Amino acid sequence: MANGGPVKHGYPHLETVRAAVTALYKRLSYDTVHTFAASVAPADVAFCDTDDLYLGAQRVARELVRHFRLPDARMIVSFREMEHAASVELAAGPEYFIELNDRFRTHRRDIGAALAHEVMHVYLHRLDLSFPGTRDNEILTDTATTYLGAGWLLLDAYREDASSSQKLGYLTPEEFGYVLAKRSLVFGEDPATWFTSPQAYTAYTRGKARARDDERQPPLTAAGWAGQRRYAKDRRHAQGRVVAAASDSAPAPASASASASAGAPYAFAPDGRGPLRVSFPCPTCHQRIRVPVRGRVRARCGLCRTVLECDT
Repeated sequence: MANGGPVKHGYPHLETVRAAVTALYKRLSYDTVHTFAASVAPADVAFCDTDDLYLGAQRVARELVRHFRLPDARMIVSFREMEHAASVELAAGPEYFIELNDRFRTHRRDIGAALAHEVMHVYLHRLDLSFPGTRDNEILTDTATTYLGAGWLLLDAYREDASSSQKLGYLTPEEFGYVLAKRSLVFGEDPATWFTSPQAYTAYTRGKARARDDERQPPLTAAGWAGQRRYAKDRRHAQGRVVAAASDSAPAPASASASASAGAPYAFAPDGRGPLRVSFPCPTCHQRIRVPVRGRVRARCGLCRTVLECDT
């Protein structure tokens, strides 16, 4: 929790975030992910200063338990002085003890954000889904909370001005915006009207622009002129290596799979003695897709079922 200190910006955790989205689809399946098409409604987690602290916190926790479909889980919420925003004891259940930072006694509108992250810890614990290392596992938790419909609360808790700042979670504001935009593109849900923090709205718009860039990477037909030109150059280079290897009556070298420009999201590789193939990440779930290099093709991601128009 950034409380008055500097807030990190940008996309330093983007690869882990993308891996987390892929892991969600793999562990939950397409059908289960789509049962979370509706986000937590602002009215259901609203918390005003006149609400009883403990009864209000328990009410919000129950709403998040309901949203994440944990009907046999009971959250016991308490408050104490601590360094982090919150913590949860991951036991066998059905009772889970969540401790919130004493700060939330007077910052009650952000209690839902802190609880959303901790309830997601319980959800992932029950799924037996985790990443190695505390940092990556917390990024997975933030990403899952956001992609499954409660992370807009975490982004809305971000506020920053010349004299103060507050941010919850391990993702940067822009990364929260990126995951929210990814969710919005899948479910057609726009969270922009839910933000009470102007800084959160700005971070969402920046993350949305970055998410849109994923849909404009070659070999997708929506790629811009510069990307298409770079892709064509890399393709010619890869095809030349395959032809050279074939003329030597030897298998194409493994290095052919690394024949794309530095930083390019795609990679070429020979398919035995068949046509050259290109692999690239699905812009929705980031699972890598592999298709033959033969011009216009339509590919369907087997994980998230997204249909992609490609010019390979």
